[in-house]
Amino acid sequence: MTRVRLLVFNPALPVLDYRLPAGLAVEFGQLVMAPLGPRQVLGIVWEPERLGGDEVPESKLRPILEVLPVPPLSTPLRRLIEWCADYYVAPINAVARMALGSMAALRGGGTTTEYRLSGEEPKRLTPQRAAAMDALHGEQASIRELAEYAGVSEGVLRGMVGAGILEPVTVDLDRPYPQARPDFAQPKLSEAQQAAADRFVSAVKEHKFVPFLLDGVTGSGKTECYFEAVAEAIREKRQVLVLLPEIALTENFLRRFEARFGVPPILWHSSLKQSERRRAWRAIVSGQAQVVVGARSALFMPYRQLGLIVVDEAHEVSFKQDDGVRYNARDVAVIRARFESIPVILASATPALESLQLAEAGVYTKIDLPDRFGGATLPDVSIVDLRKEAPERGRWLAPRLVEEMRERLARGEQSLLFLNRRGYAPLTLCRHCGYRFQCPNCSAWLVEHRLSRRLACHHCGHEVPPPEACPECQTPDCLVACGPGVERIADEVAEVLPDARVAVVTSDTLNSPEKISEFVAAAEEKLIDVIVGTQIVTKGYHFPELTLVGVVDADLGLEGGDLRAAERTYQQVAQVAGRAGRGEKPGEVLIQTRHPEAAVIAALAAGDRDAFYEAEAEARKDAFAPPFGRWAAIIVSSEDEAEARDAARAIGGTRPDLPDVMVLGPAPAPLSLLRGRYRYRLLINARRSAKLQDVIRAWLAPLQFAQGVRVSVDIDPYSFV
Repeated sequence: MTRVRLLVFNPALPVLDYRLPAGLAVEFGQLVMAPLGPRQVLGIVWEPERLGGDEVPESKLRPILEVLPVPPLSTPLRRLIEWCADYYVAPINAVARMALGSMAALRGGGTTTEYRLSGEEPKRLTPQRAAAMDALHGEQASIRELAEYAGVSEGVLRGMVGAGILEPVTVDLDRPYPQARPDFAQPKLSEAQQAAADRFVSAVKEHKFVPFLLDGVTGSGKTECYFEAVAEAIREKRQVLVLLPEIALTENFLRRFEARFGVPPILWHSSLKQSERRRAWRAIVSGQAQVVVGARSALFMPYRQLGLIVVDEAHEVSFKQDDGVRYNARDVAVIRARFESIPVILASATPALESLQLAEAGVYTKIDLPDRFGGATLPDVSIVDLRKEAPERGRWLAPRLVEEMRERLARGEQSLLFLNRRGYAPLTLCRHCGYRFQCPNCSAWLVEHRLSRRLACHHCGHEVPPPEACPECQTPDCLVACGPGVERIADEVAEVLPDARVAVVTSDTLNSPEKISEFVAAAEEKLIDVIVGTQIVTKGYHFPELTLVGVVDADLGLEGGDLRAAERTYQQVAQVAGRAGRGEKPGEVLIQTRHPEAAVIAALAAGDRDAFYEAEAEARKDAFAPPFGRWAAIIVSSEDEAEARDAARAIGGTRPDLPDVMVLGPAPAPLSLLRGRYRYRLLINARRSAKLQDVIRAWLAPLQFAQGVRVSVDIDPYSFV
């Protein structure tokens, strides 16, 4: 082969042909450097028949410069990249970029220099240096990363290096990870667990594609079951990927994994330091990484010998990427397992309706764990009708819930209050003139956070301190918090139960592995009486003394026009209810609602999941909604509102006229301004018979838009804002 076709990471030129110099050999999937004008570009050698491109005469081909010293991307991974680009109507080079993970790792190992506090106590400190020292206890990283942690300039830290306050540490980038031992601490499984584990182990041994849906109630021991499959893969010297929906769940999982296998797994997520990402990526491509636990991006890593994929909490919305390549990691995990010819386990106490339908159709093999492990029972669930049992004026907790919390406190047991709303209040306004604090970059209200004294936008990150007076009418001391967030509920708990030790648990308060670990330790040591948290506490945690769960506003998730609102609400409330009574003591759940007659609330009260899913399936079937039909969205955005509107109208004006495709819109998106960009949406509802992606590509391909306009396609959307 003298001519090679490269997939390059230039959106305008995704495919380029080059000449292979004499004496240089390459394989498909190899990473190479090639010239492009005066620059050099990174490319992946690809099968030419699978990537369309213009043929360039041999005489005009420029030579490849270098083959990088890393193994080539495997054939199954290249097929996965092609599938994702096709299915999600995404640029293939954008999908391929996700497989590279760490650009720094492509050049090989070696060492790097990181810095940490030396322990020297300087005689004099500037305020910036003092703040940096407080922030950097226990941290070791590059100067740039430490500056981000401490919130100071790199110059301040370099001065601290010169003063001996920070010391350099040489780090081996390719130092091996400790090896997991599959027989380190084998658990005693129940009969049902053992039967499930045997099915998984057999599939791992057979080296063939089997998609499992592990459907087990909260506390049934799903993790222990699939750990046996992990152990078998380790014995066979094959790699395992475990996907978790968010980093907050990682700490609890790491502890359970280390207890079972003797060492922690290898982590992969966006919060890793650069040296950690580089080390992990090279261990993955070399095959030295046995078990990788990570967020959705770990799915595209170039594993050398993958033997098993597990998707834990597989129903979670967090597995859907909502920008860039808009993929669903749960679904892509199944496709990767198919290409790799390996089993995949989707584990959940509340599976997605799509997964249940695929199991019913025989596409997935369903494994049930209907009982809690060790004789623990599921909690009793009661409804608190807020129309009949209203909280006191100015409060949000019904008297019955407060009384149950008081009883738990007297018995030395723990309570958990769930409200999926961060901060103190979702809206702040002036009681004098009615002025409302809105984000300047988004069509969203600023959320008040009293713990950190800020008004913040949860969409773009814009923050301002709360003013002393109204910006509109200048009236002092006139700002009113409207509605509750978790901080406000925590204040109310402190008022009604002044002796209770209260912890607020959100992504704001648990924003690092260390803080998560501190919270878990405090809860397990009974240093917390009442946990007030958002969805971050609904799954994964096991506190034996937690016997009461209160859902503050069960109706919150039913608002906003989300097509999956009922299913999400059921999953969220069922998951948080599952935190109660996981030890020897029985649990109780109180659900506060103003709509006890709603199907989802009634199903939660009756504990009848199957009835809810049947009703939800019938409603979706009538609307040709997933899994009985297909949804897609086209999102048009620009910093110029007129540009966005005109582009959306141009798309809407050329909509396809097909019997199995219905197009709604264009219309301003519910969040019509996001991060400074005006947004319009078109929603497409298609029958299963429609070739949806082909329709969208043919529809959009001929259209030309202004330079500032972005058009993105979202197949199987989960967010409708």
